[in-house]
Amino acid sequence: MTKAKGFKKSKTGTYLSIGTTAFGAISVIKQAKKARFEGDTLRLIDAAVSAAAIVTGLALLYRELKRLGDDDVLLG
Repeated sequence: MTKAKGFKKSKTGTYLSIGTTAFGAISVIKQAKKARFEGDTLRLIDAAVSAAAIVTGLALLYRELKRLGDDDVLLG
């Protein structure tokens, strides 16, 4: 159990969180397309707010990776 508790704060756990958060973006994109097609302003606003939450979440996860001192070339 101790390993599982520390997983969320590990590099691997953070990468997994980034992947699942980015995967959630697919659902938001589909929601936005459907809302635009149907002219549903409220659903479009919901998709925009969800997209903002995803971007913020990814930024926080990126900052966590930087804090963990990742040597990945992509992080600079």
